[in-house]
Amino acid sequence: MIPFKAVLFDMDGVLVDNNRFHRQAWKDTARDLLGLNLSEHDLDTRVDGGRNPEIQERLTGKKPTPEEAAHLHTFKENLYREAAKGQMQEVKGLSAYLQLLQDAGIPYAMVTSADRINVEFGLSELGLSHAFPLRIMGEDVQNGKPHPEPYLKGAALLGMDPADCLVHEDAIAGVKSGVNAGATVCALSTTQTPENLRAAGAKWVVSDFLEWMREVTEQGNKGG
Repeated sequence: MIPFKAVLFDMDGVLVDNNRFHRQAWKDTARDLLGLNLSEHDLDTRVDGGRNPEIQERLTGKKPTPEEAAHLHTFKENLYREAAKGQMQEVKGLSAYLQLLQDAGIPYAMVTSADRINVEFGLSELGLSHAFPLRIMGEDVQNGKPHPEPYLKGAALLGMDPADCLVHEDAIAGVKSGVNAGATVCALSTTQTPENLRAAGAKWVVSDFLEWMREVTEQGNKGG
């Protein structure tokens, strides 16, 4: 049913419904470390996708030193994990979708801006620690999303041409990264509006994987 040779998944907002924990951690971190009071609009537009040093630079207007970046990263991610522990849930339909891919022999991998600690934390909370042995994480790339490097590396990890890959994303920067890499994007509207995701280049926008599986089933029944 899936008309692609491989699938690449972002993590936050795609595998796990955890956006509210990240947003609150960014609000608290910006207030306590940067002296900034972030509005909901700021969170939507300035803290959307990318690695923490890039977000920090967007918020402050200057490139952080390695020490500043490391301090903010540790502070913010500790807040996130403390808030999210025991509260994490997978995006609806994820486990069934992964089983569908496995049954169809379609390889998949994770491509995320998150670091190794958060990846292990998130997958463990979902009971999916062994589901994604193939991963491209924030520390594996020089250029974060929306640069194409993350998804180019994800496709290469699977031995695939990006044009043969389907990308699942939820963030504007992530959608642009997938499109810039030459992949086709099916976005999930867990953190952004469908209109914004389509404007960024997503071919499809669905609310969760249950809707996506219905979509591909209908496409298959129609013959494409």
